[in-house]
Amino acid sequence: MNFDELLIKRRAVRDFEDRSVPMELAKALINDSIKAPNSGNNQGWKFIIVNNRETIRRMSDAGKAAIIADIESDPNSPMKRYEEPLRNDRFNVFYNAPCLVCIVGMIDDPTIAMDCALAGSYLMLSATAKGLATCWVALGAEIRDPALLNELGMPEGYRIYAPIVVGYPKAIPDMPERKEADIIKIIS
Repeated sequence: MNFDELLIKRRAVRDFEDRSVPMELAKALINDSIKAPNSGNNQGWKFIIVNNRETIRRMSDAGKAAIIADIESDPNSPMKRYEEPLRNDRFNVFYNAPCLVCIVGMIDDPTIAMDCALAGSYLMLSATAKGLATCWVALGAEIRDPALLNELGMPEGYRIYAPIVVGYPKAIPDMPERKEADIIKIIS
């Protein structure tokens, strides 16, 4: 697959085969992701691999509870648009994927969100090249339950920046139509 094909085939997938992702393959994705550019070559990212559907489900429930609490404390919350599915007990924010890779970083690192995003992009492209599918699930970054974070091995002072589900796709959706690039100005 050439680079142009890779860009077109890398889609957000939310429906996966009932098939586990081998740990060696998950680790290979991470090894590709750490080739991403990052500020000052600091490489401040760390990774948590969750290859257990029950744990992924508990993470979904914890994230949903945190977001619902935020909505209840601020009815004008931008998360309000997600309230209906979040209140559905059957809805799993991680789409019942067999594997979840959380890219985490220190909260007080001023560039870590961008660095984790770049690593996440590389991870998703690597997964596509290896026949897997991914979806970056921003709602999955809202897990705040201390016991669950401890169980996940979250270091003190860190948070999830890039929660990415990984699995074998049932289907790859077509790429949605893109607008023309909005180039504000060209200076030459």
